[in-house]
Parts: sequence; C-alpha cells; structure tokens
Amino acid sequence: MAAGSPVTRRGEGIELAVRATPKASCDGIDGVVVDAAGAAWLAVRVTAPADGGKANRAVAALLAEALGVPASALRLTAGAASRRKRFLVAGDSDLLATRVAGAARDPSDGTAARRRGKRELGGAGGRAG
Repeated sequence: MAAGSPVTRRGEGIELAVRATPKASCDGIDGVVVDAAGAAWLAVRVTAPADGGKANRAVAALLAEALGVPASALRLTAGAASRRKRFLVAGDSDLLATRVAGAARDPSDGTAARRRGKRELGGAGGRAG
C-alpha cells in the first residue's frame, strides 16, 4: 500500500482497504483516514446494519457505483466481521486507483451534494444557511 493511500495494486486489479461505518444516517464516502500505525483506509459509511452481511453488501454496492464497476468485480477478502475490510476490485489497476482517489476527494455517488443541498435549503436534518 502506498503511503497515504488505501490502494494496493494487484495483478488482477487493486486491493482496497476500507474503514466501514454501518448504521450511518446516509451512505457515502468520506475520504481517506490514517490509523495510528500509519495505514490508510477509505472511510465509507452505509445505512445498513452490521447484521447478516447487510453492511458488507451495502459497502460493496457503494464502492462498485463509485468506481464504475459491476458489483461482481468486487470481492471481500478480509474483515467480514470487522469495520476494517479489504476488497479486491478486478479491473485495470491504474484506472481503478485513479477512481478511488477521485471518490476519496469528491464522492461520485452524489450524497455529499444532496446533504449540502438539504443544509442550504433548510431541509430535514440541516440548518438553513
């Protein structure tokens, strides 16, 4: 894994280190976080509970959408019962690494824009601003 990056290039694609938060108020990608050991993780939150693999499936679906790959291109390789997970994403490793970097900076799923819009309009859960 490159310093500051949750991506490790593999022959068949990339391995993506993810820090998942289940039962969040909305789905989204919050950027890259670095733990005390210096490992980088892509911070992802999903509304699904960590019950029977629901959160894992929701994280995989969110990642697939953000990276522009079919859900079948993702495989959970570690951390099924942990917040820290590793996914193998099949495809062109350079393209996927670029897409991860873009998603970490500005989530492509639109949730951040929807949240901003609610706050700006004074909608549910936000303040007029």
